[in-house]
Amino acid sequence: MQRTLRPKRFNQLWPFYLLAAPGILYFLVFHYIPMSGLILAFKEYSPFKGIMDSPWVGLDNFRQFFGTSDFYILLKNTLLISLLNLIIYFPFTILLSLLLNEVRLKVFKRVSQTIVYLPHFLSWVVIYGITISFFGPSGVINHYLSQWFDGNANFLVSNEWFRPLVIFQSIWKDAGWGTIIFLAALAGINPEQYEAAKVDGASRLQSIWHITLPGIKSTIVILLLLRLGSSMDSNFMQIFLMTNSLNLDVSNVFDLFVYHIGLEQFNYSFAITVGMFKSVASLILVVGANYAAKLLGEEGIF
Repeated sequence: MQRTLRPKRFNQLWPFYLLAAPGILYFLVFHYIPMSGLILAFKEYSPFKGIMDSPWVGLDNFRQFFGTSDFYILLKNTLLISLLNLIIYFPFTILLSLLLNEVRLKVFKRVSQTIVYLPHFLSWVVIYGITISFFGPSGVINHYLSQWFDGNANFLVSNEWFRPLVIFQSIWKDAGWGTIIFLAALAGINPEQYEAAKVDGASRLQSIWHITLPGIKSTIVILLLLRLGSSMDSNFMQIFLMTNSLNLDVSNVFDLFVYHIGLEQFNYSFAITVGMFKSVASLILVVGANYAAKLLGEEGIF
């Protein structure tokens, strides 16, 4: 009986399998098949000898990576940017979602959503050009600083201003786009709860605190876990454009280091070693955070 039901069920669901096929094919081709190249982390790769004939070096690449001072600088810079994203960018996205959800005039709400979504579709090159227009040596801000205070600020070549500018760019570009999932979760909250709270005399802030936030708590936890999984990754194009020789002390992150080592110096084995470390560290962070979420009573992601 079970064998006769399976073909029938497949005939009913084949459009969904067909719809999922491009996504599955994408992950197979660009994510799983390239993982075979991780073997190069344990070899001294030579393009002339090929992957299989290159000599094995065991864990020498990892010892070299962990034994250099660059490792601690890269780890510090990467984690600081990720931490700032977690404590500034991520809560800002939630706050923006709550503000948009409180808008009652539908026309104004739709216009506001469109406005905050638009920067997401701009490339980082355009964002960097806008940043130069405002924060460059002859930008708008320095123009007024020179008029009002007779001085300029070196925003783009300063170690102190690099991280604030990176976080500001991320918020301006992607905070609006990040509200989509939160707004969908907010739409699933039963409106009768707000009506009951209003009858009991609750203010809007009290309704948000006792109804809205608990209603999207599971969504916040899942998105936070996913963001922790990419905490060792930086937005390469953004960092690459904002980096220069004067702010390299704070802008040199793992992704930028892999680019210089792998594509400029052609040390593929060492670059793959760094990438493998990032992946393992991210996996540990996700598993640990998922375990902590379950201890707190949340479902987690697996």
